[in-house]
Amino acid sequence: MAKLGEGDSRWIVQDRPDGTNVHNWHWAETDCLEWSKNLLNKLLSDLTILDGEGNLFIKTKKVDVVTGEAYVNVRKGKIIPGYELDITLSWEGEAKDADGQSLLKVEGQVQIPYLADENADEDPELKIKLKDESPIAKRLKDALLAKGYPIILEKVRVYVQSMAKGGPCKEELEVKKTAPKSTSSVSPAPAAAAPAKKDAETAKKKEGKKGFKKITLTEKYYCRAKDLFEILMDENRWKGFTQSNAKISKEVGGEFSLFDGSITGTNVELQEGKLIVQKWRFGNWPDGIYSTVRLTFDEPEAGVTVINLVHTEVPEEDRYGNATVVENTERGWRDLIFGRIRAVFGFGI
Repeated sequence: MAKLGEGDSRWIVQDRPDGTNVHNWHWAETDCLEWSKNLLNKLLSDLTILDGEGNLFIKTKKVDVVTGEAYVNVRKGKIIPGYELDITLSWEGEAKDADGQSLLKVEGQVQIPYLADENADEDPELKIKLKDESPIAKRLKDALLAKGYPIILEKVRVYVQSMAKGGPCKEELEVKKTAPKSTSSVSPAPAAAAPAKKDAETAKKKEGKKGFKKITLTEKYYCRAKDLFEILMDENRWKGFTQSNAKISKEVGGEFSLFDGSITGTNVELQEGKLIVQKWRFGNWPDGIYSTVRLTFDEPEAGVTVINLVHTEVPEEDRYGNATVVENTERGWRDLIFGRIRAVFGFGI
């Protein structure tokens, strides 16, 4: 190994004197918390929920508090948003009688306790806070939850989609994408065209399907292969080591659902103690996208099993444009499946 300062300079990314991050080669992180506060306040303030329906009048006032973190990472044009926010906004309501006379006026809060990038495909929870517990106040509260939730949810989705597109970095990225490329007046030599085309085709084949990646992992356990196979195909054991709901068919062509329905798919090929091939998809992937999971079990010696995972056609982005799918999927296999099997069933390493 070369000592510090003695490495081949061609492999070293040097800092430019002017500080420019050329082509976003380095990770460029932008703090988006203040931008998020401003956008959420703009989206969620002064929303009319009810304007006389059932003699009820309800509207939001303003966003009072946004706590947590929000940022966007960009590298070579790839956008990776991250946010975990707790949002509180104020609201007011009034109930009137049939003659238009006011019966009750109330003020309260709406809390979105957890809005996060990891749950971008799920509807966030809404909590309605109101000190008045009278029947009329409860009527206003219930009306806000029933009628206001879809309105507030629509605005929250605008924020989620804005973050997926780069948040405050969006304009900068669009400028870079549309910047004119320099052209050369010298045409390439005809003799070089054929080899260049061939090299490009070869590189394309090696690269695989555009927009998709492959995950490979190998894990070693002190157990029999048939035991590990059974754990992965038994819904009750899945529930045990993941602490989530699971339904798993043990038949080829049968369907399965894992992690409370976040993952669904079908069995393609099953060989007890030797092979599992399945079609997998996550609920936040674009419609119609299925990946292929291939798990092979080798038992090089009695009581030792090596499991090899090859997970192909994993999309680089989810339906919201978040580019964390491959990273999250690989981490899920390593920590939430293989790691927990080892911890719960005590197979050691």
